[in-house]
Amino acid sequence: MNQQTVTPKRSLTKETEDLLNKQIVMEGKSSAAYLSMASWCETQGFEVSAQFLYTHSEEERMHMLKLFRYINAAGGHALQPEISNIKQQFTSLREVFEMVLHHELEVTKSINSIVDHCFQIKDFATFNFLQWFVMEQREEETLARRAVEIFNLIGEEGVGLWMIDQEIGKLEAYAAKVSGGLNAKS
Repeated sequence: MNQQTVTPKRSLTKETEDLLNKQIVMEGKSSAAYLSMASWCETQGFEVSAQFLYTHSEEERMHMLKLFRYINAAGGHALQPEISNIKQQFTSLREVFEMVLHHELEVTKSINSIVDHCFQIKDFATFNFLQWFVMEQREEETLARRAVEIFNLIGEEGVGLWMIDQEIGKLEAYAAKVSGGLNAKS
């Protein structure tokens, strides 16, 4: 008997699948970068910032898994990314949070590009799925931007770095207040 390979029906175009898999790489790198930053902060005595970054590392991993499940459910194949070239050493706490802001802005650009692609090809299911990521990125940018602003407001002299570390722990509540609770974590 001649066996035929059964292939699932796809609701994703190959191009959309590729874009989503590239986003998986970005989310995986985010998770790894934030984990590295958390470890550095912890070794430098910035306990609150370390906890903030450990939490965000896990959130980025969950974003990656959300994309994995969507791609596979839509008949595509989510691919485990290779993660390398993660920075391990930093010159200052400010550098860590400036890198977080830069990174979040890049993630936003990537998400927006995929959303635009989906709109252009009328893949409204994926477009709608990505709206969660659009709102999540608004919150992530708000957190990162505020973290960098704290350095400028408090200053790094004397007990400034200790105070900055303490204020980093309050950012989640700040972001929830600013975003009006529109983007509940899942």
